[in-house]
Amino acid sequence: MVVTRFAPSPTGYLHIGGLRTALFSYLWAKKNGGKFLLRIEDTDKARNSQEATDAILRAFEWLGLEHEGEIIYQSNRDEIYAQYIKQLLDEGKAYRCYMSKEELTELRESQMANKERTKYDGKYRDFDGTAPDGVEPVIRIKAPLTGEILVRDGVKGNVSFQAEDILDDFVIARADGSPTYNFVVAIDDYLMGVNEVIRGDDHLSNTPKQIVVYEALGFDLPMFYHVPMIHNSEGKKLSKRDGATDVMAYKEMGYTPASLLNFLVRLGWSHGDQEIFSMDEMQDLFNPKDINKSASIYNTEKLDWLSSHYIKNTSNAELAKLLEQYGLILTSHDKKEILLDALKDRAKTLKELAELTNEIIVAPISYDEKAVKKAFKEDSIEVLNAFGAKISSCDELHLPSDYHHLMEDVVNEMGIGFGKIGQPLRVALLGKMSGPGLDNVMAIIGRDETMLRIANAITVHS
Repeated sequence: MVVTRFAPSPTGYLHIGGLRTALFSYLWAKKNGGKFLLRIEDTDKARNSQEATDAILRAFEWLGLEHEGEIIYQSNRDEIYAQYIKQLLDEGKAYRCYMSKEELTELRESQMANKERTKYDGKYRDFDGTAPDGVEPVIRIKAPLTGEILVRDGVKGNVSFQAEDILDDFVIARADGSPTYNFVVAIDDYLMGVNEVIRGDDHLSNTPKQIVVYEALGFDLPMFYHVPMIHNSEGKKLSKRDGATDVMAYKEMGYTPASLLNFLVRLGWSHGDQEIFSMDEMQDLFNPKDINKSASIYNTEKLDWLSSHYIKNTSNAELAKLLEQYGLILTSHDKKEILLDALKDRAKTLKELAELTNEIIVAPISYDEKAVKKAFKEDSIEVLNAFGAKISSCDELHLPSDYHHLMEDVVNEMGIGFGKIGQPLRVALLGKMSGPGLDNVMAIIGRDETMLRIANAITVHS
């Protein structure tokens, strides 16, 4: 059974790169009928934030990425880690190091002066003397001093590290007894049954140390997949300006879970030329071995294109529910279908759809100056008065076609082009020159509101 995990640290928001890793892990587990687990790596008590933890869980709930079983919190597992530290000490695979901070600093400065790699020199590796006074020891693991550490990676292939170039006897427990990252990650992954680890390739340098822990404890190694980073259009690390922001900010910006997940799955993975994937298709087609070896490029235009696609293909009933987060209650609106049909092709995000909706259902309180200058000519008031009179004489106006026929009547009777009525009427109804078809707008707001907006525009611009 394939068991994957996502293991964020609650020291900040869940960003887009972390979410992609979670998605890849989720899809691979689901494809294989396995388990996707969630672990909160909250051992850094000084930097941990309950608010950050809550934000991570909200993001998973919003996106529908359900994990199996209980959430594992590392902060609750100190006794487990202590047992394995004791085991390694008892087996002679780890030892207490009494080197003071001052000694360690002096050693590193000397190595730097000699242009050597800074590393612990193994002073206490085989120490059997009397412990020095006043020094609380750290626990170091006995790492191999020579030889090869081989990382079998499903994305990058076999990656070889020379022990003497990258390893020293690294600390697995600090002087206060708290365990270190690479130690607890290996233990937790093993105890949770995680056998396939998908994570960013910024973790690749940690992997040899974790392999040392696995082997010292006699644990079976998982399969690793190190996913290349997401870069901006300039090939640099993502910044907040580029999109490396809190995942929940994407909800606030008006992206749907489906569009965001579809966008992420294509950052570094592909299936031919296919761009649109349902969740079922993602689960069926995804394979981490097909992840690109090079960094992927974040493209906001692509996200907007996907978002607009999903909005266009979402039912009006569902869109009405989604728009409630913006204070729009359309479920009982009698012109909901006309309204959303008129606007859903024009919006890239739900937020934009909400703004476009409000521009129709809320009467303008001001008029765009450039639009007024372009639309209101000598005869514009006369045309609007004629159209207003036509509307007031008709009691049965419901469909867009009903209003369109009245516009045609005025055009024919006054011998003018459609622009002569369309431009001033658009400004009167919306306060600007852009927007959906006027017949749709009038059908949505209704006869009385149409007459009122025309009368207000005539009063202001006469």
